[in-house]
Amino acid sequence: MIATIPPREGKAISALLVGALFWGMLWWPLKALDGIGASGSIVQVFAYGIAALILLPFAWRSFDAWRDQLGLLAIIMLMGGWANASLVTALTEGSVVRVMLLFFLAPVWTILAARIFLGEHFTRLRLISLALALLGLAATLGGPELFSSPLSMIDLLALSSGMAFALNNVAVRVGHHLADSVRSAAMIGGCALIASGFLLFGAASIPVPATHQVSLMLVFGLLWILPGTLVTFYGVARLDAGRAAILLLGELVVAAISAVLIGDEHLSWREMIGGALILSAAVIEARTESVGAGHGQTV
Repeated sequence: MIATIPPREGKAISALLVGALFWGMLWWPLKALDGIGASGSIVQVFAYGIAALILLPFAWRSFDAWRDQLGLLAIIMLMGGWANASLVTALTEGSVVRVMLLFFLAPVWTILAARIFLGEHFTRLRLISLALALLGLAATLGGPELFSSPLSMIDLLALSSGMAFALNNVAVRVGHHLADSVRSAAMIGGCALIASGFLLFGAASIPVPATHQVSLMLVFGLLWILPGTLVTFYGVARLDAGRAAILLLGELVVAAISAVLIGDEHLSWREMIGGALILSAAVIEARTESVGAGHGQTV
């Protein structure tokens, strides 16, 4: 007898797969906008800013539920904002595959952050996941040549993005009782604010975008950032953490395939080995979370 998936669960799975497509292909509109003179930071201010403004009225409806959680929301805004802002900047200016591989080391940092801040124990599977991910990191960054030259600014942004994303995940776990609109508005708004900081402190002068650039950036926010965020939060909220994490790995697969097929990028053998190790680590960590949820552990 063929097992059937409940409609609610099927919608959540579909939502996460659509979200993986949005985020895995994020590099494409970013590089297209960069090609017409709209830098990553300017794009974030407009695109993420308009998405946050649209979510704000929905978040405000549950003000009574989060007015005593301002500190937690500030952490989500800071960590989620940095994760998005640094990733978008790295994707705009760097190699898509390399940036995404470094970003998807997030499960490593999640394991460490959950141990430090939530008191979750290291299991054998999590230690294996940690080892695989670190081996994948070494392979991606050049293997034996890893320590012969300093990491580039793009590499550091991608790595810090994954770290911030992991800390954001821990904060989101703590604030699981908050509405999706509240958490997503804080995260997206934080991205716009941090991108504004990148603009203020990273350039001698702030360029004024042309009308057509502003229009395209707003369209990007309305038709890419906003729906991508909503479908991802919808799916994550309705599936166990482990299963959702495995489906979200589709972002890395979509990014790698699309970058090679339409972005003229090439995968080195080291990046392929590193990617396989990082993916394996992420799957193991996701399965660990799924088992933990099945035994009633707090997440």
